Amino acid sequence: MTVNHGFVVIDKPSGITSHDVVAQLRKKLGTKRVGHAGTLDPMATGVLVLGINNATKFLQYITDGKKRYLATIRLGQSTSTDDREGHVLSTSDTSKVSEGEIRDLLAKQVGTIMQVPSKVSAIKIGGERAYDLVRQGKEVDIPAREVTIHSLAILGIRHEDFIDVDIDVECSAGTYIRSIARDLGEFLGVGGHLISLRRTEVSPFTLADCSAIDSPEVRPLAESIAAVMPIRHIDLQEMQELSFGRSLTKSEFSGVGVAIGPNGDAVAILENREYGAQPLTVFNS
Repeated sequence: MTVNHGFVVIDKPSGITSHDVVAQLRKKLGTKRVGHAGTLDPMATGVLVLGINNATKFLQYITDGKKRYLATIRLGQSTSTDDREGHVLSTSDTSKVSEGEIRDLLAKQVGTIMQVPSKVSAIKIGGERAYDLVRQGKEVDIPAREVTIHSLAILGIRHEDFIDVDIDVECSAGTYIRSIARDLGEFLGVGGHLISLRRTEVSPFTLADCSAIDSPEVRPLAESIAAVMPIRHIDLQEMQELSFGRSLTKSEFSGVGVAIGPNGDAVAILENREYGAQPLTVFNS
């Protein structure tokens, strides 16, 4: 299979890691230059965006974008991982928890808030991943960080042995849905954790854009990245200037964008600076 440069959007199945998907695509597409835009836990399913060849240089800009998730919170139990894969730390009676309390407390998590990530997140502390430190039996103290939850809709509340709450969340990069579950349980005094998680969007990609791991569809780089960042069309002379690492005249857009050559390919990543458009990355092919 001949592959150039672009993005593959996979509906990741449960039970495998994001790196497992990367490894399968490297083999399937015959290139080592494959990376993903934001990890999904093995338990989680849904949109996983992967960059192929030159597209790997753009993954950070996709990672920084909006995300959307469908999730189910279980109230009445807390776990060591804030999801169903951890061992149970406590079990509580939820008979006195009202739906009004659940709605009010979830509403308080909407907006720009300070959120403490899960202790088993991939965040690095002193150069090591938090989840590795936890596995080593070390105490992990992760400081709260600012995130934005754009919207949080409650899709259903079910009362059985526990209380299960289905939610639809739109949020910024860096938001932990497991932390929403944990914090709701702590606010109610009964404990909480996540029992299902499905990512439905990594802007601008949604589940409708997904292909199967066995038959991956590579979306053209220039066409796809135009939905993420501003585009500047350049001529052959400007391409030559960039090949020597020289700046161009300032772009019409501010910040970072992508230069598109006469043949329609992504040529460089540009950043507007005081003296002109500086190439951050120039692609040879």
